[in-house]
Amino acid sequence: MRDYLLDIVSHTHDLGTIDLIKITGDANQTIIDGIASNKTVVVKGAFTVPSAELTGTFGMPNLNNLKTLLNLEAYKEDSSITLTTITADGQTVPTGLHFENKDADFKNDYRFMVKDVVDNQLKSVQFKGTTWGVEFNPTIASTQRLKMMASTNNTEVSFQTKLDGDRLMVYFGDHSTHAGEFVFQTGVSGTLNKTLSWPTEVVIKILDLAGDKTMRISDSGIAEITVNSGLIEYSYLIPALSK
Repeated sequence: MRDYLLDIVSHTHDLGTIDLIKITGDANQTIIDGIASNKTVVVKGAFTVPSAELTGTFGMPNLNNLKTLLNLEAYKEDSSITLTTITADGQTVPTGLHFENKDADFKNDYRFMVKDVVDNQLKSVQFKGTTWGVEFNPTIASTQRLKMMASTNNTEVSFQTKLDGDRLMVYFGDHSTHAGEFVFQTGVSGTLNKTLSWPTEVVIKILDLAGDKTMRISDSGIAEITVNSGLIEYSYLIPALSK
């Protein structure tokens, strides 16, 4: 349980704009849904192996509090994290998590959000699919170059992408002021006819996450970065910005 919770927090809350997610689970799948408060990214995750405990639909609010609990020294070794439940209409419904240290003299409870409330606060964004123009596996070196370019153009909140032959180019700013450009990825096959703008901080934070990554970009104005942590595969949908 602890490993999954840490994985969820690091791949949602640690982006800096998500503090509520929805869990939907049954015997066949365990799904995570979340959306940034500023609508810059939508995340969906699927457990590699469905959780037998996290069944039903409920919200996990105040992820910052959950992160604090998971990292308390009292709960790092020989402690227990157990699911609390109630029975409603003949069904077992998860209500929260109970944290207890090894001596059972230090305890905390983290409460879930009921289905109706989380459904109201976190309306699912239905992605109807698109035709991806390019697909590639971003490298650590490319991420580092993006960080370097962002640091030298720190007044810019976004960057642009354009396909030049088989090279995916990244541009910051414009030549009327300060500007920068670099090759983000080589050997890219496919077609992109548009120069699109993306939120710099969000993209960097996603590319910094632990796990194997695939990036896709569509001329329809959407990018997707998938991150497989080994426990959960996350899909981050990023709408292009108006520039």
